[in-house]
Amino acid sequence: MGAMKFFSFLAVAMVLSLAHIQAQQGNWGDETVPYTMGPEKITKLRFYFHDIVTGNNPTAVQIAQATGTNSSSTLFGALFMIDDPLTEGPDPDSRLVGRAQGFYGSAGQNEAALILGMSLVFTGNEKFNGSTISVLSRNPVTHTEREFAIVGGTGYFQFARGFISAKTYSLVGPNAVVEYNCTIVHPSSVSESGKSNSSPGKSDSNSGSQISLGSNLVFVSVIAYVTIILSL
Repeated sequence: MGAMKFFSFLAVAMVLSLAHIQAQQGNWGDETVPYTMGPEKITKLRFYFHDIVTGNNPTAVQIAQATGTNSSSTLFGALFMIDDPLTEGPDPDSRLVGRAQGFYGSAGQNEAALILGMSLVFTGNEKFNGSTISVLSRNPVTHTEREFAIVGGTGYFQFARGFISAKTYSLVGPNAVVEYNCTIVHPSSVSESGKSNSSPGKSDSNSGSQISLGSNLVFVSVIAYVTIILSL
């Protein structure tokens, strides 16, 4: 009876221990750390956006449309995916400085207006290579000049905000060349307060694991001790 009682309590202890360990492992993303933003600065960029819908090598392709798109004067409901080149000058053969990747859709029933959702990916120089700014905005394409909102960024432009002044340079059928003047506000640097050896946004996961492991070992030891006492 003593042995059976011991093994019964031991089984209960193991189940409780596993449940405790699983509960400890389930606490993910529960640390919030303070950030220190460096002084903000403004970066201004000017380049040309080439939206090519026709020809042998289009950079904007229609991927969806609504039931009444073809009968709409504004092509309401049409959706296009884009991978448009960004160049230093208006000539499509001028130096490539990046690409506009994302989508735009015809969102106006009575006016030709697009909704833009795209990332401008820069490749023009070592300073900006791989960095992006994110654009989410309305584009009233019949207006010669318009503004787009910059809502974020990555790399050199982390935490970016700002706006783009866009001006149509040329329009041949549906193909457009648009001048973009970007005003980008972003911090000079970002650091995590109080953690000199950590990267921004990263917590010390090793110390957390060690604490969790230590608490689990203590819990198992207590359960085992109580089990042995009760089985005597």
